[in-house]
Amino acid sequence: MGSEKIRNVGLFGHGGAGKTAVAEALLFDAGLTTRVGTVEAGNTVMDFEPEEIERGSSLGLAVASFRRNGARVNLIDTPGYADFVGEAMAALRAVDLAVFVVSAVDGVEVQTEILWEAAREEGIARAVFINKLDRDRASFSRTLEQLIEVFGKRIAPVQVPIGEERRLSGLVRMVSGQALGYTGGRTEGSPVDPPAEVSDAVEETRTALVEAVVETDDDLLEAYFDGEEPSRETMIEVIRKGMTAGDIFPVLVGSAGNLVGIDALADFMVDFTPSPLDRPAPPVSSGALTPDPDGPFAAYVFKTSGDQYVGRINTFRVFSGSFHPDAALETPSGEKFRMTNLFALQGKEHVDLDRVTTGAIASVAKLDNLRVGDTIRSAGSGVEIVPVQVPRPVHEVTVSPRSTHDEDKLSTALARAQEEDPTILVERRAETKETVLSGLGEAHVLVTLARVSRRFGVDLDTGLPRIPYRETIQGRAAVEGKHKKQSGGRGQFGVAYVKFEPNGRGEGYEFVDRIKGGSIPRNLIPAVDKGIQQALERGILAGYPVIDVRATVHDGKFHSVDSDELSFRMAGIMAVRAAASDLRATILEPIAVVTIRVPEAYMGDVIGDLNSKRGRVLGMDADGHSRVLDAEVPMAEMQRYSVDLRSMTGGRGSFEIEFSHYETAPPQEVQRVAAAAKIDAG
Repeated sequence: MGSEKIRNVGLFGHGGAGKTAVAEALLFDAGLTTRVGTVEAGNTVMDFEPEEIERGSSLGLAVASFRRNGARVNLIDTPGYADFVGEAMAALRAVDLAVFVVSAVDGVEVQTEILWEAAREEGIARAVFINKLDRDRASFSRTLEQLIEVFGKRIAPVQVPIGEERRLSGLVRMVSGQALGYTGGRTEGSPVDPPAEVSDAVEETRTALVEAVVETDDDLLEAYFDGEEPSRETMIEVIRKGMTAGDIFPVLVGSAGNLVGIDALADFMVDFTPSPLDRPAPPVSSGALTPDPDGPFAAYVFKTSGDQYVGRINTFRVFSGSFHPDAALETPSGEKFRMTNLFALQGKEHVDLDRVTTGAIASVAKLDNLRVGDTIRSAGSGVEIVPVQVPRPVHEVTVSPRSTHDEDKLSTALARAQEEDPTILVERRAETKETVLSGLGEAHVLVTLARVSRRFGVDLDTGLPRIPYRETIQGRAAVEGKHKKQSGGRGQFGVAYVKFEPNGRGEGYEFVDRIKGGSIPRNLIPAVDKGIQQALERGILAGYPVIDVRATVHDGKFHSVDSDELSFRMAGIMAVRAAASDLRATILEPIAVVTIRVPEAYMGDVIGDLNSKRGRVLGMDADGHSRVLDAEVPMAEMQRYSVDLRSMTGGRGSFEIEFSHYETAPPQEVQRVAAAAKIDAG
């Protein structure tokens, strides 16, 4: 099939709006399924992972396709839960139209706003499907008003419902003027006469749509003033161009649950979705990219997943060129390969392909070196597509195998999880000897660990990471560090006189050599330095590394036979021990800079919570309908902030966090950390 006949459409929006239900209804309407699966029953085409079935919600993007009116529609269903927003953002790179599914009961919710902005930044055409119009408390007019309030006057209804709540029976298309009625659970609407009670709404909405269309072209506007309305074909072409330019956002209506408006939505996807040749090319960091079926091959990997039968699956969108499975390709790193096992995904099922062209969405198995964000290209073309920017992980847990025999298996499993999901970070922290997994929220981390355990058969233990406190000194001391050992034969002897004092905050450890007259041989002085650092690393008060200390060695004693490097390293250690009681050690706690984005209504609660966490607000700014707050907060207070913020804001808040600096902890915190260290030490 040629590129001009391909339609790539993604379903986006807040969790619970009914995206997966819409996808199921579209596949049923196309005759690809014999019944409409439901999330509640766990039998949908798109939600097939065990974790999705268990939780009753989409946790990753899924791909399926259907044919309609001579076109092939590649459909991507995306998760609406905030913890899995990285999957939705990846899907935006693959589609040419983002259909935002909005509940007529709940209206515009936070993830819809977040992903709408992401689609704008990606340059993707947008439309809205108002779903659940058959539910109690559903309202088309209220939802439309909210859409206009949030997204502006470019919101343009192209359909009006006939009835709502339990009286929902059909819709009227504004472009053709056709009214469709739905009865008996059939997806195909039958032509009906629009009832009188919707005539005013139809007339007003159609007039507004026609005026919006003719205002885009002087000739159309002049003809309209002469009493000539644009044809259906002209309306479609102008609306499609307006969608591509981001000047118009059509609104459709229906109910996936009652199969109302699904056929009209499928027709809209075919008639109005920009073709792959019209979609703006994604940004590139090198080379040039033009959507041309006859040009050099270039594709972007937007999904990596594991399959128990075929191994790793990489799913990609073709932006230029065409190829057969035996074509030689490369990545920007220079790795050359052939894609011989090529197929299209239909949920979890595979449909073999013999070629792909510009606009195609396809998958390939058994290429373990491909990752999400990779460019696949013709050898020598030089093009590299910029990876999608995803949120940084903010929720951390430690991970360890319940059995020591599974350590290697766990390491492999966590590496695979990170390769499949760019919003996951796995790191081994040498200081605390912990393996830490970070994700976008508690649910994200729990789902990732459940998949790791299921796929690799590893039983896991988790916990909160240790906070990387530091210690420092507030006092001064001048001491003798002495190490003497005699046990027959050659002994050990070393004496170092050392002064300890605080160094400037952030200046770290400093060793000063003031030895004169050879009281310590020049070649043994570094051993004193090494011993002092070794002792400071073990801590004085609570076992945390001591920083911002100046140690000055100014005198010493040695023995021509018994003194060696070990003796003076021990002398350095003994010097720290001798000085410890006079140095007035205290705890330094790590401080993070936190950027929090919430609707204005929640600012009071958020600031109050930050104050209770010993935070300091640095500033606030407005950004559209949200407020952005910057604050400094001790990291110890932020370990479960993803859970706290979601609870405070009903999921409407988001944040980013980054380590900033160390500060002296207040006395009560010093006591708490020191007491906890004693308990840990037994």
